Amino acid sequence: MTHDVDPKPMSRAAAILYAIIAPLSLMALIFLPAGRIGWCPGWVFLAVVVAAFGLSALVLARVNPVIFRARSRFQPGTKTWDLFLVTGILLAFAAEIPVAALDAGRMGWSVVPLWTVLLGYILLAGSIGVTAWAQAVNPFFEPGVRIQSERGQRVITSGPYGIVRHPGYTAAIAMFTGIPLALGSLVALLPAALAIALLILRTGWEDRLLQAELPGYADYARERRYRLFPGIW
Repeated sequence: MTHDVDPKPMSRAAAILYAIIAPLSLMALIFLPAGRIGWCPGWVFLAVVVAAFGLSALVLARVNPVIFRARSRFQPGTKTWDLFLVTGILLAFAAEIPVAALDAGRMGWSVVPLWTVLLGYILLAGSIGVTAWAQAVNPFFEPGVRIQSERGQRVITSGPYGIVRHPGYTAAIAMFTGIPLALGSLVALLPAALAIALLILRTGWEDRLLQAELPGYADYARERRYRLFPGIW
């Protein structure tokens, strides 16, 4: 018999610290490699990211506030292999912004037309929107891969899960691709490609785990054939 037990919330002090450190860290990743605080594309990027994530947080606070607890930390039982994969994904992802800022803000290695930058922002904003949509309908949207038996985990089939089995990862791929383009860098697509490759590997491993251990997921997988991209995979 299982009981639905939500994760413990982040402490108030930790939440305040995160709210302060996150934007300051993002500013450092943008403007230190660019070499100048007055780099306008960096400020546009920062404004879009803060506004988009802020809006998604406000929506989620109304429709699925428990998601903030679920996403606050890796929970006990997270697979060891996933911790290694997530570390690699996060390191590659974190490298995108400073590499892009160094390229577009200081060195000028890439020549990126305006339409490519706009495409990057479309991918970035769309990825944040799809992620919020997935989190709104899925209370089990955690940062780590595990079977959440203590929370009574069940298969989610509504929202974007009616289209692909891992919409959060689809959105992440769009984000990994969109960030370098939005900042005007082609060089930063290299760490993006590494992050995407590791994420695709994670998708396959997680899907096998869910089919083997989460009741009802194998049937869901037969009904929803595609993991990330409709008609492709």
